[in-house]
Amino acid sequence: MATLFSLSPSPPFSSVLSPVVKTPSFQKRPQKTLHCTARPLSVTSNILSPEPDPLPPPVQTFWKWVSGEGLLSSKKCPVKPAIVPEGLGLVAQRDIGRNEVVLEVPKKFWINPDTVSASEVGSVCGGLKPWISVALFLIREKKLREESMWRYYLDILPQYTDSTIYCAGQKRSSLKFKVSTGTQLLSTTIGVKEYVQSEFEKVEEEVILPHKKLFPFPITCDDFLWAFGILRSRAFSRLRGQNLVLIPIADLINHNPSITTEEYAWEIKGGGLFSRDVLFSLRSPVSVKAGEQVMIQYDLDKSNAELALDYGFIESRPERNAYTLTLQISESDEFYGDKLDIAESNDLGETAYFDITLGQSLPPKMIPYLRLVALSGTDAFLLESIFRNAVWGHLELPISLANEELICQVVRAACSSALSGYHTSIEEDEKLMEGRNLDRRLQIAVGTRAGEKKVLQQIDGIFKERELELNELEYYQERRLKDLGLVGEQGDIIFWEPK
Repeated sequence: MATLFSLSPSPPFSSVLSPVVKTPSFQKRPQKTLHCTARPLSVTSNILSPEPDPLPPPVQTFWKWVSGEGLLSSKKCPVKPAIVPEGLGLVAQRDIGRNEVVLEVPKKFWINPDTVSASEVGSVCGGLKPWISVALFLIREKKLREESMWRYYLDILPQYTDSTIYCAGQKRSSLKFKVSTGTQLLSTTIGVKEYVQSEFEKVEEEVILPHKKLFPFPITCDDFLWAFGILRSRAFSRLRGQNLVLIPIADLINHNPSITTEEYAWEIKGGGLFSRDVLFSLRSPVSVKAGEQVMIQYDLDKSNAELALDYGFIESRPERNAYTLTLQISESDEFYGDKLDIAESNDLGETAYFDITLGQSLPPKMIPYLRLVALSGTDAFLLESIFRNAVWGHLELPISLANEELICQVVRAACSSALSGYHTSIEEDEKLMEGRNLDRRLQIAVGTRAGEKKVLQQIDGIFKERELELNELEYYQERRLKDLGLVGEQGDIIFWEPK
């Protein structure tokens, strides 16, 4: 894991607060929507010019395929592909009402792990992660193009998006990217690329090279990264029984930040009373006039860093700015086993990730976990087995002045270290953004970087304020004495009461 800063204060507090590089997953944290070709910094309107640009030949051919092969369950589809500010999108051919179905695609035109299992590639994909098997399928179909039934769909897929995975590490742009991006976004992006590289090397050795007849063409890590990016940016998930599905034509739908409904704009349903077909159904969450772009909300829960990594755009809304703090119980801690047992009993672990969002409270379990990691000396009695069932409740309140003081010092030092890693101020970043002279990727990077710094300043401010209140807090021993009736009304300790 790429570490931005690592703090190891005097024992026993040994923790790491750093950018998190979580293993990419298409299932543990499923996306709530798809993404399309090129994406803007933010989308503010879905109204097109009176005379939209003519469709490029590959898109025209794709639309003919869609219309002629029964890919749409209805011949009167109210939307069609069009050139839009984001690249390609879906435009209303007539007025569309709120929650009206705009298209339905039968299952035989989906690309998912079931599609792979039914193909030649499926014979060698046993035991592979679902996304890897679909990635191999996409790469093979693209290489075989003329023999593939998916060739018209593959022809309109982008070679890359504005996602940070396509710029971090490139020779010509890596320096610019490192200078302009937020440190956490950069390290996370590099971590993701290293993950893809590692998975490619394994699948190359175990599947691609041993099956030359199935893959009679060179397959590179760049091919693998392309497929990974396509799946991260376009696949639908959280569908009934489906966690990773590409839906041709439906994946042209674009994102609109002004749409804030949390209801999903799609579902899987049956084809009708007398039909065995299974359909992917896409709805418009808002009313749309003829000639306007039909759009949806991709994911209300994603941060700007996640939007940049997955889709290649960010939003200006403050709540999209987030920072992930990584805390860790050190194996060298003399109470490591006890602390780990308590953490696991509360759905945490040796390493815990906490996403802090601008303008919102700290995650509920973050401070108790900090107190747990910092427990030492006379406070360590709380780790004894007699307290095991109640210890987390105690950790939700201040334990001791020393414990509380330590977590404040550690977090503030971590924030200071992280902020010192940036080469510009928030004001300088905002001035860059106002200049409008940055290309799209640099806008994404600078915007995300500024957001990270705002969140770090917020975290530092929370713990700075807490430091000022340390002498006013009530700690464990005081609470315990009160419970035993040994503290008077003025807060003085009562050793005995006269008869």
